[in-house]
Amino acid sequence: MYLALCNEVLRDLPFADQCRMAAALGYRGLELAPFTLDAEAPHRLPAARRQEIRRIAEDHGLSIVGLHWLLIAPEGLSVTSADAALRRRTTDVLRALVELCADLGGSVLVHGSPMQRRVEDAESPEAARAHLVEALAAAAEAAAAAGVTYCLEPLSTAETRLVNTIAEAAALVDEVGSPALKTMIDTSAAGRSEDRPVAEVIRHWWPTGKLVHVQVNDRNRRAAGQGDDRFGPILAALKDVGWDGPLSAEPFVYDPDGPTTAAVNAGYLRGILEMLEERT
Repeated sequence: MYLALCNEVLRDLPFADQCRMAAALGYRGLELAPFTLDAEAPHRLPAARRQEIRRIAEDHGLSIVGLHWLLIAPEGLSVTSADAALRRRTTDVLRALVELCADLGGSVLVHGSPMQRRVEDAESPEAARAHLVEALAAAAEAAAAAGVTYCLEPLSTAETRLVNTIAEAAALVDEVGSPALKTMIDTSAAGRSEDRPVAEVIRHWWPTGKLVHVQVNDRNRRAAGQGDDRFGPILAALKDVGWDGPLSAEPFVYDPDGPTTAAVNAGYLRGILEMLEERT
């Protein structure tokens, strides 16, 4: 396992400075929020800029893990809207973001974006689910062609009424039936929505092959180490199931600021990883 940082934590800095700081703090990867690259149309980012972003990250010894928080920009997108034309436009953006991820060297896209999958925007809860399945199928088709994986992220009921548990996400993964569509675990959302501790959730679901990505933050929406959640059992469970990929930090509350939040997260998780290594 290695540390990765969701770059919006440092989004007030130029991208090169984001990379410089992340590397100095011990992160080995960045997970990018497209809106931080272009606030209006990140899916249309020019090829030269895509190459530049990838090069800057590599020059700092960082990999681009992938993309998350996909549908902030352009404004007004929705995968559940009763407006079929809007859904088609949103799906077109998703396909383009899959290509962006591949061009940047990423391997995974995380579909969270709760405000763009509102049940209330659809004709009914059943229609909202059907519209989401349609969008996921299109995204998975594009992901398969690009050689990346598209992940549906379960979110807490405080954020959305549509897909709150890994079981619900896994059912949609099975329904679409594409090897390029999976789900993932966000420790904050899982801590709020699952009926068992996060470490037990990992041990239960990982053997199914449906979980392929991990994001870490406290249930209070701050960084690991800035709340009551204890990540030792979570990282131990990930080690036990053989996870050797990124631990992508995705806090939403930056206290007192983004750089400090990134530093606290890195120090806290690195200490746990070193402890686990000493035990083996």
